[in-house]
Amino acid sequence: MIDAALAERTQTAAVYRAFGLDMASAIPLPELPPAGVGRTAGAPDVTIGTADPAPLREELEATGSNFSLTREGSRFLFLIPDTAVYCIDEGRHIAVAPLPGADPEKVRVYLLGTCFGALLLLRGLLPLHGSAVVVDGRAYAFVGDSGAGKSTLAAALVAMGHRLLSDDVVAVTAGVDGKPYVMPAYPQQKLWRESLDGLGMQASPYRTIYRETEKFAVPVEGRFGSEPVPLAGVFELGRSESDGERIGVGALPVLERLRVMLQHTYRQALIPRLGLVDWHFRAASGIASGITVARLFRPSAGFTARQLAEHIIRFDKGGATV
Repeated sequence: MIDAALAERTQTAAVYRAFGLDMASAIPLPELPPAGVGRTAGAPDVTIGTADPAPLREELEATGSNFSLTREGSRFLFLIPDTAVYCIDEGRHIAVAPLPGADPEKVRVYLLGTCFGALLLLRGLLPLHGSAVVVDGRAYAFVGDSGAGKSTLAAALVAMGHRLLSDDVVAVTAGVDGKPYVMPAYPQQKLWRESLDGLGMQASPYRTIYRETEKFAVPVEGRFGSEPVPLAGVFELGRSESDGERIGVGALPVLERLRVMLQHTYRQALIPRLGLVDWHFRAASGIASGITVARLFRPSAGFTARQLAEHIIRFDKGGATV
């Protein structure tokens, strides 16, 4: 159960909306949109507050690991060295305990990243590591290795008038109709300077991501989809192998579709630590069986985000098949 001190610190917190959750946070999170006047009355889904690191660190050290479940699986703690101890209670309460001398921005980066990823897993949402965009009422997610161009492709589609749903963490859950839906994250993308240059955007208006001198936080408030959208497809970005200049969508066999979902789950190393291996397999296979999961090939050189975006649009309209 959450301690009384944390509960008191979050009573007057700002309430934000992300991943379909109302989050009352005593820690300012300017990237997240406010929950708004139309939010459901009552207690928020998640509370976020600060805590003393000493007892949490002692509790974690007793487990012999920097990432551990305690209290019969109801409490997850993890330590980021020189930064903070993070504690998630019952999938509803987050305590952030900064270590002495920690950079506040770095503390917040891990809250928005690893901590939110663990929170989604604990709440039964499958977080994919990628970006998602709405095209004609359907969500398409782009996954791939670091540097594959996930955010750049999403930014190209957004520049064409489509709406961003999520960047970096794509939260997928089952809707009341049993179909998978993408829950909107928050209106921001992270783009490398090279991507900004290729898209004809100036870097000067944007701040850099923590310690990333060439990667920028790009707000997209006016082009953000704030409602859940049915997930129609997941595309794994990769280089063309047989033809270095080819752009296209390649069909994947059943096991490869499952591999894409499992491999590109956000912070997948946390899954065994959270005791969610069986759940992860079932969730990933269930989602993969009901959508298109394919490989999107791109040339080995050159800036091709716009061409890839056009190919996704043709695919959505039935002009390209797998």
